[in-house]
Amino acid sequence: MIKRILVLACLFLTFMAQAQDATSSPYSFYGLGDQKFKGSIENRSLGGLSVFQDSIHINLQNPAQYAHLKRTTLATAATFQTTALKTNEQNENARRTNLDYLAFGFPMGKFGAGFGLMPYTAVGYQVTATSTDDSNLTRAYEGSGGVNKAYLGGGYKINKNFSVGAEFNYYFGSIETTSLFAVTDVQYGTQEFNESQASGSSINLGLTYTGKINSKIVAMGSLTYSTEGKVKLDNFRKISTVQIESDGSIKVVDPAEVIVPRTEVALPSKLSVGGGFGVPTKWMVGTEITLSDDSSFGNRFNDIDNVSYDNGMKYTLGGFFTPNSNSYSNYFNVITYRAGFKYEKTGLVLNTRSIEDVSISAGMGFPIGGNFSNINIGVEYGKRGTTASGLIQENYLNLSVGLSFSDRWFVKRKID
Repeated sequence: MIKRILVLACLFLTFMAQAQDATSSPYSFYGLGDQKFKGSIENRSLGGLSVFQDSIHINLQNPAQYAHLKRTTLATAATFQTTALKTNEQNENARRTNLDYLAFGFPMGKFGAGFGLMPYTAVGYQVTATSTDDSNLTRAYEGSGGVNKAYLGGGYKINKNFSVGAEFNYYFGSIETTSLFAVTDVQYGTQEFNESQASGSSINLGLTYTGKINSKIVAMGSLTYSTEGKVKLDNFRKISTVQIESDGSIKVVDPAEVIVPRTEVALPSKLSVGGGFGVPTKWMVGTEITLSDDSSFGNRFNDIDNVSYDNGMKYTLGGFFTPNSNSYSNYFNVITYRAGFKYEKTGLVLNTRSIEDVSISAGMGFPIGGNFSNINIGVEYGKRGTTASGLIQENYLNLSVGLSFSDRWFVKRKID
């Protein structure tokens, strides 16, 4: 057990070292960045569906699911993303590889608990725009960093039908952005550097339901509510006169620090309701809808034009199939096959256009060391944004690999 705890600690340190710069999306310019937390690989392969109860996998979206764990579980995952970005004038490609989450859950009779760490948002963009009028003004924007989430939660099984749970989330991280303004054939320009140190918290509440339809088929329900979170930002700003060399490099010649007040950003409250049915060890299908109060969201600084926020909505549909989970003669029979669909109205509105995200997903779960630990793979293909109104459309492909280790950690060995 000590070796496993040491492995867990090393994974946490590795996660902290690599959790930043996990996106290459221009849309991460807004708010606190591009939201990265979208559930475990198992859930994302179902379109983001989180209603299914599982005794050997950690559900990162509903804390009531901790009560259903039967074995101590450690889960981690990484994603390779390739994105094709296009406007009406040009096309670009970007690639990123990042860690998705590190989660730990353990059962305690009717109770279950868990903790973990994951990127919550990520900032990563490089955008250059040149004026089409006689001003010949070039504006270059660059951003990096993001906000991480550490959480601690627990669930309790009230009876054979209902479970409840709660989770405390702590947010922390740093976001750095640089803006450069220069005029063609003019040696000097202006550079603005901003850094924000973020810290805040929120609470998630969850409820699950399980009931038999007949001797084989069960119905499952899920309800989660995330309270509005508050993220405080300690801001630092430096404005400099810069000298632009002939090779394009920049030399700072006259920096000046500017006092910027502490700001606060509200994380939207969310309500998710879902349901499904099937034979738990064989197949399940379900659907879920999530409503978010993104109209209360905002940017780190209130000096961005043509951007606003509206209430968000996400609809998911998904299911899985395992041919025969008890098969010992044919390995393909114990593989779990997953598929799903997602439509999301993100809540971000640019140039009066609502930014939408639509994707299809699929995945497979491969048992290792028996049927309790798994290697999970997932693929998601989708489109976000539009080329209308001078905006950017992103066509993305996510390839994810995750490990879920389940075992009995806290059982005393009997010696004859």
